[in-house]
Amino acid sequence: MTTVENTVENEDRWIWVNPKSKRLNLRFRVKGYKKQFFISTGLIDTEENRKKIRSLRDAIETDIFLEQFDPTLDRYQKFKKKKKKEAPKPLIISSLAELWERYSKYQSQHLEPSTMFNYERIRKIINKLPTDNLDRSPEIRDFLLENYSYHMAWQCIEAFSRCCEWGLISNLITTNTFKKLRLKKRKRTRNKIKAFTVEQRDLIISTFENHDKFSHFAPIIKFLFWTGCRPGEAIALTWEDVSPDCLHIEINKAYASKVKVLKGTKNGKVRTFSTNKGSKLNLLLLSIRPNNPDQKSFVFTDEAGKMLTFLALEKCWRGGKKGRYNYPGVVRELAEQGKVKFCRLYTTRHTFATLAIAANISPDKVAYWLGDDLATVLNYYCHPEVTKKSCPDF
Repeated sequence: MTTVENTVENEDRWIWVNPKSKRLNLRFRVKGYKKQFFISTGLIDTEENRKKIRSLRDAIETDIFLEQFDPTLDRYQKFKKKKKKEAPKPLIISSLAELWERYSKYQSQHLEPSTMFNYERIRKIINKLPTDNLDRSPEIRDFLLENYSYHMAWQCIEAFSRCCEWGLISNLITTNTFKKLRLKKRKRTRNKIKAFTVEQRDLIISTFENHDKFSHFAPIIKFLFWTGCRPGEAIALTWEDVSPDCLHIEINKAYASKVKVLKGTKNGKVRTFSTNKGSKLNLLLLSIRPNNPDQKSFVFTDEAGKMLTFLALEKCWRGGKKGRYNYPGVVRELAEQGKVKFCRLYTTRHTFATLAIAANISPDKVAYWLGDDLATVLNYYCHPEVTKKSCPDF
């Protein structure tokens, strides 16, 4: 007859309680192995926990019977607590210059060279700071406000804050000292006139055509007004981008003025601008297209036949300085005569969008021509007040 004591003892075979910790463990031997096996469960000795241990023991016995026993015991460590992975200890960098250097190197892996130009510009500003210690960020902010424009100070502090956020994620610093120092962005005041009327556009074009100094630039000025493309895209245009009949123009690259290299378009979009046979744009391109042109040669060049620069365009538009004398550009001169309001070169793009939409061309089509989304075109490029007194000629 089996006694109650024998039943309990049989039920709890292999189970051993550590007298000091009162934790449950398993101790057992397996035929064919000299050593005794030991499993620490970490469970306190309670009836509920004993049930769990018995279940584990029965599973081990089944494996032994089926000759599937795992002598490493890894399969049976179900109650073993998993060690928490320790977070990598931050490498404490106190120098803004060093952190910016690492941040710039990381960013250079996926940003355009023209964008990295701004990182280099900020690096030069960092070199002029009275201190680059991250713990003295208020002093850095005050120095920027005292020695640079408010907009430049705002740009730098925003950039430093982004740099520090990257440093936090990269475990290089422990806090973003610029986060609470960020300045409120001020709206920059600009000329309210954002687009030219048809009459003003045509006056600017005709003045370029007849100008004794800048007539060479008339074709690209016409092209900007008649296509709405960005100046950098027009500069980068090559004859391989223009169909032989000059009816289709592929906009696929741009000139980055700051670093003087060709890159993709501003938003990476490649688009085709088509025109009609006999249109002003078609006749313009046909008139300047050489016979059998080198496909890699630029459509618009300087007077020496070399690649145009944005600086050259700016000079013919707004003017510049030669020696000790300042000279006005075409549009600046017209503004001084009171014939137009002075606007920057980029206004050619705004003018095209505004006049095209006023001519009942669908905004989504205009957005495609410009290489932008519809919301951007309607919010930033369309200025209906310009067309109140004139009818567009498209």
